[in-house]
Amino acid sequence: MLRPKGAASKKASIPPDINSTRGVKTWKEAAAWLRARGIEDIECITPDLAGVPRGKMMPTSKFTGDTSLALPSALYRHTISGEYPEESGQFRYDSRDSDIKLMPDLSTLSVVPWETDPTAQVICDIITTDGEDVPYTPRNVLKNVLKLYDAKGWRPVVAPEIEFYLVAMNDDPDYPLHPPKGRSGRSILGGQGYSIAGINEFDELIDDIYHFSEKQGLEIDTLIHEEGPAQLEINLRHGNPIELADQVFLFKRTIREAALKHGIYATFMAKPMQGQPGSAMHIHQSVVDAETGKNIFSNPDGSPSKEFFHFIGGMQTFVPKTLVMMAPYVNSYRRLTPDMSAPVNNAWGYDNRTTAFRVPVSDARARRVENRLPSSDANPYLALAASLACGYLGIIKGIEPTAASEGTANEGSVELPRGLLEAVSLLESDPALGEVLSAEFIGLYAGVKRGEFETFMQVISPWEREFLLLNV
Repeated sequence: MLRPKGAASKKASIPPDINSTRGVKTWKEAAAWLRARGIEDIECITPDLAGVPRGKMMPTSKFTGDTSLALPSALYRHTISGEYPEESGQFRYDSRDSDIKLMPDLSTLSVVPWETDPTAQVICDIITTDGEDVPYTPRNVLKNVLKLYDAKGWRPVVAPEIEFYLVAMNDDPDYPLHPPKGRSGRSILGGQGYSIAGINEFDELIDDIYHFSEKQGLEIDTLIHEEGPAQLEINLRHGNPIELADQVFLFKRTIREAALKHGIYATFMAKPMQGQPGSAMHIHQSVVDAETGKNIFSNPDGSPSKEFFHFIGGMQTFVPKTLVMMAPYVNSYRRLTPDMSAPVNNAWGYDNRTTAFRVPVSDARARRVENRLPSSDANPYLALAASLACGYLGIIKGIEPTAASEGTANEGSVELPRGLLEAVSLLESDPALGEVLSAEFIGLYAGVKRGEFETFMQVISPWEREFLLLNV
């Protein structure tokens, strides 16, 4: 088995921590951890461009043995519908479709609590056969952005909030989705924001979400009912961006599995139901000094620092150009429409939820910027990478923000890309983004997104049949 960089050998003298719920440090600890739980199989998973878990499953003996885990590089060149777009622009296929390797990150080792047989999972990085990081894979894109912060002696801190809908099972994609029945036997209605009764409608499902999460060492801060019918939101505790992206990656899988256990679907589509609010993945962000742990967004006297304002300036300048990493599908832009509880602007403000970039009320130590634009369908690694890259560029370039919005910021014209193709073109337009996100990644990602758009254009919608069939 390929060993993670810096990992200790099997001869390490550190006693194995087999009581850890999540993660071990060495391969010796991993073997003992798996043995203690009687784990029979292990899933080696990694996010593809869409954030879908891909990888291999194997017996535990092979995982801890001398096994090489290879995947085809084409895995990162297909669309969400499984198709392979034509080469265009900077989008190219590897002429040999060479192997890339799964490199297990042992700090992510955990059980898979919904499996009937004892099963574990581990998130993997992607490297070449020569041991080099593959720059266009989502976890590495985020890691490379964090390296930029690290070089400046900074450490980003993030806290995602993930919204999702529970919907009744539906095997016909032409049939509109609708809310499931709760314990009352009736479908829950909208307008239930922060309703405890709304949460109680799905008590047993939520208990399973908490139970599954606890077994995996995933920490939920709070859970609320949102405005949409059977729309919930989970808030995660703040921390390291890689660890939080890993948690979102696993939470999505966990919530879907818990819902299926109760005969319903959980969906992270940005806009699953017409006329209802969309689902967001708001990202709270701050930056601390790596040595002192002090928030660089605040001066010693507690006032906002120049880095704080420049971070916001970077968000305003570059987030519209990276929006396709935060709103990655045609459906995502159905959420970003006027009068639907989502920002459609590039403004910022203090405790102003109508702005794209909100500064919550806090003391100087917790001063942060909330990016309210990402939708819950986004790959968490790419959404975090884009958002933090924008703030970083703002600090490095000393970009000044506009004046803070005092009133409603959503009145007037939409200040963001209105569709997928426009957003893709903006991502390709700025050389600075190629430097911080990798030009190879941008070329590959843009090609896949254009391929997804062309697939979407082959589908005739109900609107077209209703208004064009007999009228044109």
